[in-house]
Amino acid sequence: MADDAQHEHEFEAAGDSGASTTFPLQCSALRKGGFVVMKGRPCKVIDMSTSKTGKHGHAKVNYTGTDIFNGRKYEDLSPSTHNVDVPNVSRAEFTLIDVAEDFLSLMDDSGDMKEDIKVPEGELGEKLREEFAEGKEILVTILKAMGIEAAISFKEAPKGGQ
Repeated sequence: MADDAQHEHEFEAAGDSGASTTFPLQCSALRKGGFVVMKGRPCKVIDMSTSKTGKHGHAKVNYTGTDIFNGRKYEDLSPSTHNVDVPNVSRAEFTLIDVAEDFLSLMDDSGDMKEDIKVPEGELGEKLREEFAEGKEILVTILKAMGIEAAISFKEAPKGGQ
């Protein structure tokens, strides 16, 4: 019989299931308020219109979206029967533990720490630092799409240990 030791392998969990960061969707199925990948960035559809079929072709969908992380506006035109990529977008709330330099120390409901999220830029980041300095307990909403994570909003945690 063959030596079984050569068939015993140790697999380390990489922490990622290997799931795709996007999935295909027919362009005509896009909706206002939905998500789509435009110019390689995850965007929220803010406006869209469909043109009628021409003499030789497909109906076209003209859609406009804003980047969900930096707010930049993009426009695209695609035949309605073609597929577009839609990002898998998830959001989660974390309790703010500390603000160290430009990074947030966050804790999820199960007590796991997350310390790789940058303090948001602009007014949101300033308000977050200000309210944390006042000693308020803060819940930060983290949006994740296509391998990018960012703090998009925060609110004061409800009182009374709910």
